[in-house]
Amino acid sequence: MGLGTKPFEHGLLDLGNGGYAWLQPDGGWGWSNAGLIVDGDESLVIDTLFDLPLTRDMLKAMSAAEPVATRAYDMLVNTHSNGDHCNGNELVVGAEIISSQACAEELQRENPARMLTLMERAPDMGEVGEFFTYCFSAFDFRDINHTLPTRTFEGSLDVQVGDKTVHLEQVGPAHTAGDVLAYIPSDKLVFTGDILFIEGHPIVWAGPVQNWVDACDYLLNLDVETVVPGHGPVTDKRGVRAVRDYLVYVTDEARQRFDAGMALLDAALDISLADYDSWGDAERIVVNVATLYKEFSGDPQPNDTTELFGLMAKVHKNQRK
Repeated sequence: MGLGTKPFEHGLLDLGNGGYAWLQPDGGWGWSNAGLIVDGDESLVIDTLFDLPLTRDMLKAMSAAEPVATRAYDMLVNTHSNGDHCNGNELVVGAEIISSQACAEELQRENPARMLTLMERAPDMGEVGEFFTYCFSAFDFRDINHTLPTRTFEGSLDVQVGDKTVHLEQVGPAHTAGDVLAYIPSDKLVFTGDILFIEGHPIVWAGPVQNWVDACDYLLNLDVETVVPGHGPVTDKRGVRAVRDYLVYVTDEARQRFDAGMALLDAALDISLADYDSWGDAERIVVNVATLYKEFSGDPQPNDTTELFGLMAKVHKNQRK
């Protein structure tokens, strides 16, 4: 049985009482969700999308649904620094752009132009290039004006959208360095960014994994009924528990193999994912094991993203045999 509570169809989903989710099936690489909160004539957008055409389509749909509140967007929250959640920032014209301080620092070190360069070079990059093309060929990385947050915070921050309080809670580093949840208590609604991948394997770029487990526990303790993940269908606390269970399982399995001296790639291929065979993007297991191996060894150096994509390319190829 799936973990979705509402139809997972492309477009704007009305959650009621001024809350909306923008959904992009199949929820895999780059196909992220976003959100809109309105009250009266005020609005807050939660995340933009991987490219400008996709973000324009989303904002057009939001404007059609809420023409008064979206004549001028008041605020935009970036839940984290991955480009599929912030590459369209420039199109939310005039909005105050809010993120965690750690997210803003990551964004300052990144540039969407790098994705364009990698896509252009992919045909000459062998197995890694093939995998990169598989993941990202559907997106248009041209002409993106890298637009950074204008307001940052650490810990938590409450903002007002009309009479609604939106509580922003930093739970990273976990998926990335500065993950943030956006919780609307009056509506029992939360937008999780990539703390939740529903019916898809999560990917632990930053860690520590325990922070991610703690973030799931935080979500489970909220008075919440509707949970909008960063990828996948809208869910409820069942979806939160499923991601938490996955993280605990992978941690335990990776620890056993680390203690036995098993090499990283061998360990990733050896861990049974039978209970998650319906989840997409299973090649991400190697990134999760790589992050855990660094935690177990006490290695403070961040993972090399290019190297990780090379490992995922190998796992992806192995899984398709």
